[in-house]
Amino acid sequence: MGQQAVEVDKLFKRAELLGATKTGTWCVNCESYQAVANFSSASKLIHILHSTEYPYTSFAVLESGTCLVADSGFDSLLTKLKTFYTPRKAAKIEAKGQRYEYGDFVLKFGQVSAGPSFKGLVVELEYQPCNDVAQCWALMSEFLVSFMDESFTIPSLPKCSNKNTELFCPSDTILQYIEVFNTYRKSMA
Repeated sequence: MGQQAVEVDKLFKRAELLGATKTGTWCVNCESYQAVANFSSASKLIHILHSTEYPYTSFAVLESGTCLVADSGFDSLLTKLKTFYTPRKAAKIEAKGQRYEYGDFVLKFGQVSAGPSFKGLVVELEYQPCNDVAQCWALMSEFLVSFMDESFTIPSLPKCSNKNTELFCPSDTILQYIEVFNTYRKSMA
């Protein structure tokens, strides 16, 4: 894990040299549940996620991409549904790291791990004054290009789940983490 720690430290140092202030740690974790074989369900998988940014909230993401938002007590419901859904083996995955603020930007750098195994790095950027990603994507992209190293490629404009307003919301962030986690899970297979 030596090289990964070096890469994360580089990101921390870049943020600090830029003038960003360390504001704590963050974590997003995910546990996946699979439908029991004799239960024909519309969704065979349910991913339950928690984020330190939303401590009183649980997110349930179905295979269809639907994200359900509930209070943190939602997890206890899954124990009552154990005849329908069971935890997948080795299905716990998490991203955690340091959180920085730089003006209106929030930067999160973290390591993705499944159990004790390191899987990769993740960088999250939030521009707090604007929830309309289409309006601020150029600014966010420019900031990332100036901050990351030359091998970094700009990701595509994220989609918003709310088609009525096109405003980015917490469930959109969670859906992005599902994509990240699924990418790393595929690399484990």
